[in-house]
Amino acid sequence: MTNPARTLRLAAGFFAWIGLAGLWGCQKEAAAPAGPLPEVGVLTVVAQTIPDDPEFIGQAEASRIVEIRSQVTGIIKSFSFREGRDVKKGQRLYQIDPVPFQAAVSSARAMVAQAEARVVQAKQNLARVKPLLAEQAVSQKDVDDAVAEDLAAQAALESAKGQLVKAQFDLDNTLIIAPISGLIERTKFYEGRLISAQTDLLTVIHQVDPMYVVGSAPESYLLQRRRELATKKVQRPDLYQLKGRLTFVDGTTYPHEGSLDFASVGLSTETGARQGRFVFPNHDRVLLPGQFVKIRVTGYTRTGAILVPQRAVQQGPKGSVVYVVGAGDKAEIRNVQATNWRGNQWLIEEGLRAGERIVVDGMHRISPGAPVKPVPAADGAASDGKPIDTKVKEDL
Repeated sequence: MTNPARTLRLAAGFFAWIGLAGLWGCQKEAAAPAGPLPEVGVLTVVAQTIPDDPEFIGQAEASRIVEIRSQVTGIIKSFSFREGRDVKKGQRLYQIDPVPFQAAVSSARAMVAQAEARVVQAKQNLARVKPLLAEQAVSQKDVDDAVAEDLAAQAALESAKGQLVKAQFDLDNTLIIAPISGLIERTKFYEGRLISAQTDLLTVIHQVDPMYVVGSAPESYLLQRRRELATKKVQRPDLYQLKGRLTFVDGTTYPHEGSLDFASVGLSTETGARQGRFVFPNHDRVLLPGQFVKIRVTGYTRTGAILVPQRAVQQGPKGSVVYVVGAGDKAEIRNVQATNWRGNQWLIEEGLRAGERIVVDGMHRISPGAPVKPVPAADGAASDGKPIDTKVKEDL
C-alpha cells in the first residue's frame, strides 16, 4: 500500500523542478543577444551639371514647295520627266504647243517694223516743214501736225515693241522647266489637255535637301523653362544656336544634326504652343515630307541636378518616395519630386539635397525609423539578387 505522505513529497519535488527549469529557460531567453542590423546599399547624393535636352514630337516637311503652273493657255504637247523622281533645276518638264505663239511673235515683229517705218516717215516730214515755216510757206498748224505725227509714231513703236516682248515671253513659256531641284509629284495633266494660264496646277516639286522638321513646345513647358532660366537652374546659348537630334518611330536615330532655323513669334491660337523649325541635311533622302519623328533639342544644361537610380525611387500613396539613411543610421521615408528619366536614373527636382544618403539596395529589409547598416551600393540589381518591391505599403 502506497504511503500518502511519501507520494505528496515526490509530487512537490517534481513541480519544483519544473518551475526551476522554466525560470532557467526564461532567463536564458532574456539573455539571448539581439539579431544583426539589416544591411542596405546606399549612395551619397551628388549635385551635377548635366545636359537638359527636352524632346518633342516633330513632323518633317520640304524646305521648299513649288507649284508648277503654265504662264500661257495652250495644249500640252509633251511632258518630259519621270513622276515621283528627282528633277534638277532647269530640267525640261512640259512643252506647250508653240505654233500659235511663234505666229504671234512673227506678227509682233512685223508690227514693230511698221512702227519703225512710220517713225522714219514722221521725222522726215517734220524736218521738211520746219524750215518752210520761217519762209511762211506753211502754217503753224502744219508744223504742229508734223510734231504730233512724230510723237504718235514713236508711241506706236513703243507699243509694238511691248507687244513683241509679250509675244516672245509667251513663246518662251511654252517650255516649262524646273525652277528648283527636288522630288516631283505625278503630273495632273497629260498630252492633249488644254490648260489655262496661271490656273491649272500641273504638278508640285518638293525640295527635300535640306529638310525641315517642325516641332511644337506647349505653353506649360515654355513657362517652366522661363522660370528655370531666370533662376539659373538651366542655362542655354543664343536661341538660334540650339541643335536638334531625331529619333524615328522604330527607335533608330538620324545620324545628322540639325540647327534651329526659325521660332514663331507667338503661340498658336489653336494649340497654345510655340513652333520651332529645325533644318537637317537629307542627302540620302531618309527624311520624307509628312514623316513624324521625335526631336531632341540640345544645348540646354541644368546646374545642381540630382540624379538617383530608378530602383531607389518607389511609389507611395502620395507620389514618389525614397529611403534616406539619416542621423543614427536610421531609415526614413522622404517624399520627392521625380520628374524625368535619364537613362536608368530619375531626375529629382525636390526632396533631396547633396550629401544625403539614399537606400538603393535592400529596401525590402527595412522599415521607417528602424536602424540599418549602410554599405556602399552595388551596381546593377539589388545586392541580394532579389527584385526590389517598388510599391511602398499603404501604411507607410
